[in-house]
Amino acid sequence: MTTYTHELTDWPNYRWRNDALTARLAAVRHRQGRLMGRMEALGFQLQTEAVLQTLTEDVLKSSEIEGEMLDKEQVRSSIARRLGIDIGALAPKDRDVEGVVEMMLDATQRYAEPLTPDRLFGWHAALFPTRRSGMTRITVGAWRKDQTGPMQVVSGPMGRERVHFEAPAAQRLDAEMQAFLDWFNSAATVDPVLKAALAHLWFVTIHPFDDGNGRIARAIADMALARSEGTAQRFYSMSAQIRIERKAYYEILEQIQKRDLDVTQWTLWFLACLDRAFDGAEQTLASIMTKARFWEGHRDLAFNDRQRTILNRLLNGFEGKLTSSKWAVFAKCSQDTALRDIDDLLTHGVLAKDAAGGRSTSYSLVLD
Repeated sequence: MTTYTHELTDWPNYRWRNDALTARLAAVRHRQGRLMGRMEALGFQLQTEAVLQTLTEDVLKSSEIEGEMLDKEQVRSSIARRLGIDIGALAPKDRDVEGVVEMMLDATQRYAEPLTPDRLFGWHAALFPTRRSGMTRITVGAWRKDQTGPMQVVSGPMGRERVHFEAPAAQRLDAEMQAFLDWFNSAATVDPVLKAALAHLWFVTIHPFDDGNGRIARAIADMALARSEGTAQRFYSMSAQIRIERKAYYEILEQIQKRDLDVTQWTLWFLACLDRAFDGAEQTLASIMTKARFWEGHRDLAFNDRQRTILNRLLNGFEGKLTSSKWAVFAKCSQDTALRDIDDLLTHGVLAKDAAGGRSTSYSLVLD
């Protein structure tokens, strides 16, 4: 029979080997500091764009890890609206998007405030506004009740299920969560980045909710990382990197939760993943610099609102090919108006026709 870490007599006294972590932690902290310095030197406008882009990726990818696909423009618009950032026309609201954004911004913008049961209940209620996970009704804004049996992480077809993890029984949750929150809110006795790794693992092991535990655990880790930097400005996305490494993420969690309380292996993985997330920040920096150069290079052109909206979409990573039909849909205009807008940009060398490859002509940005 499998024994989980939360069943051990010395739970939750995690331990690790400092000799294995010291060099990796120092290197990650050094790179983190250099990244923060570079981003803060960008100037307010480019900083704001970097934060918007990072938070958008964080929300999208944390949801994708759980198999939930959100609309990128809705996420971006929701974050911009809440942060008071002007990005022109805003996409319509979706309550699922609003809930995830509300949780993530509360965690990162109010990082210095204590984490409490009520705050976590608010996050959970925001994630599940219909009080359902898929078609299943769940307990929302409260710890799980285990009314249908123990909380298990299961995969595989019915009748041949594989149990990856079984969480502590519901009657333990008040005490377990109080111990976790007391530790999380206490003055740091370990490096704050290490505390982020431990908080993520500890929370997801308690698994206090019927659903949403992974997303909330990642929000808590982001909150701890914000505390490690002393700023609400987010320039890298841990969730985006975890999404890339999702298989390894679930494998290491399962392994650690079935061993003793030595979490050296988990912490090394977390630090390595964080280091790779900094690579993503370098890509974000390159992207916003490309945007800045684009607008500076065309500062003398008078774009109309429709053109500016679509150009921003292209600069933000438009998926698929841009056609006049898509232009008309996104800009909410007629096909004729879309073609006039496009022809104007072709004349000024802002857009170029793609090589023939289908029934519809498509267009791409011309970037120096």
